[in-house]
Amino acid sequence: MNNYQRINTRKPEGIENKRAFLIGSGIASLATAEYLMRDGHMKGGQITIFEQDNIAGGAMDGIGNPEDGFVARGGREMEAHYECLWDLFREIPSIEEEGRTVLDEFKELNEADPNYSNVRAIFNRGEKHRKTDLGLSEKNSKQLTKLLLTKEEDLGRQTVEEYFDKSYFDTDMWMYWRSMFAFEPWHSVLEMKRYMQRFIHLMPGMSTMRDLLFTKYNQYDSLILPLKQKLESKGVRFQYGTTVTDLDIDIKEGKKTVTGIQLTVDGEEEVINTTKNDFVFFTNGSMTENSTLGDMDTAPTLDRSEGAVWSLWKKIAAKDAAFGKPEVFCSDIDKTKWESYTITAKGTKFRKLLEDFAERKFLPHRTATGGIITVKDSKWLLSVTVNRQPQFKNQPEDITVAWAYALYPDNKGDFIDKKMSECSGRELLQELLYHFGIVEKDMKAYEDECIVIPAMMPYITSQFMPRVKGDRPEVIPEGSQNLAFLGQFCEIKDDCVFTVEYSVRAAIMSVYHFLNLEKKVPEIYASQYDIRALSTATKTMKSEHEGVIKRVIEAIVKKKLANTTFEDLV
Repeated sequence: MNNYQRINTRKPEGIENKRAFLIGSGIASLATAEYLMRDGHMKGGQITIFEQDNIAGGAMDGIGNPEDGFVARGGREMEAHYECLWDLFREIPSIEEEGRTVLDEFKELNEADPNYSNVRAIFNRGEKHRKTDLGLSEKNSKQLTKLLLTKEEDLGRQTVEEYFDKSYFDTDMWMYWRSMFAFEPWHSVLEMKRYMQRFIHLMPGMSTMRDLLFTKYNQYDSLILPLKQKLESKGVRFQYGTTVTDLDIDIKEGKKTVTGIQLTVDGEEEVINTTKNDFVFFTNGSMTENSTLGDMDTAPTLDRSEGAVWSLWKKIAAKDAAFGKPEVFCSDIDKTKWESYTITAKGTKFRKLLEDFAERKFLPHRTATGGIITVKDSKWLLSVTVNRQPQFKNQPEDITVAWAYALYPDNKGDFIDKKMSECSGRELLQELLYHFGIVEKDMKAYEDECIVIPAMMPYITSQFMPRVKGDRPEVIPEGSQNLAFLGQFCEIKDDCVFTVEYSVRAAIMSVYHFLNLEKKVPEIYASQYDIRALSTATKTMKSEHEGVIKRVIEAIVKKKLANTTFEDLV
């Protein structure tokens, strides 16, 4: 959205007679509520958010205390061109500094303390990986170039491992890629293509994680809490302990209208009757549904039961093909699960260990490891990060909070002779210490100062499962009069799932459509069409080889730019 489009909308006619019901309280729903009020001129009292748990935020969580340990099931990597996310938070008041917005404080912090990883990977029990190129052969570069140029419909359900030559999976690029974005070989190569074209301007920083942006605290305290507080101050109703079990949808002559919302509230069944003047926004699917936690002495269980969110989507999808195919994403838990764990360390030993490997002092409100440190030769593909400290507002100065995760929870460890999924928090810590070169007799000193809480998430990468057009419903399905889909499992052309940006974009799209607003949705930053970004990416990809993209640019573009002021761009 350029400045010309950043207008104040007119109040839609009859908005005071409409209601909005939002199923789920993740960032997509919270953003929808904000835009209904900000650009749609709806009063907060007309908006209700249903949440089955007792806290808002969905996957963007952050809870705990120094005594029992802190927990964050995941983290968020952001960048400057999240146009929807920054549009959202430019009007959300800071809860730390009066007269400032969340965007104000976020930008100020990241400019004062730009992210940079001094050590992106280790191997051989603590040896630092010093290479900065991506290790691509010419064949690898050809395949990457072809992927960028291939139409989505021609990729179909093809997986990453079906598309690439086996040699690609030994490259540093793949190591960086999968540890940053949580890609598995059996995931959709179409989604990988979207990531490549969406973030090609970030490719030169893959080995150092530069140009990535991070919050001051955990994602809940930094983003969810200020947004939630604003919504509550405007009268938006949060109804916790509420499970939506089905939607009554009238389908006639191609028009689809939600006429009723079936609920279970504290065990009691209810029905809310709705008309085409009542909007229903559903965050279909959930990456963190059925998550379970362990502790220092207990491994988390793997909950294979069908959760309420997936069950609701299946019921809705059975009513019309336009509502998507949830089974494509939730039917193979062994391919969509992984495990993370949060380390709460009191004292200096663990902090000093991570400082030595990160080559960075953990100063207040400064980047610590500068992003994840990946254990390149770990059988679990283990990664660990220490973000800005303190990560929690109630975190004392002598506490360090770290977060780790691994992509292969069914593999046995290199030190612990058990599957990761069977390990307690103590055993997970021991495996990490082993890879950082700590011998077994010295591990107890670290264990004594740490609380480790593991989290098993059955659906955490389900959004990457191979899919084709129609498997994900459109934000506004064809013929829908009052039902919109939000979150990571609706279809948004050219944007990338597993990002906060995707959820906020769906929110803006749905609100602007239903209220027929004269304001445009912010455009996706199209760096794949920027010759400067392409040229820089080419230099990064080619390693010691010439690289195909460079030759394409020279053959097609440079001839036309020869002897012009633009020649140096190439």
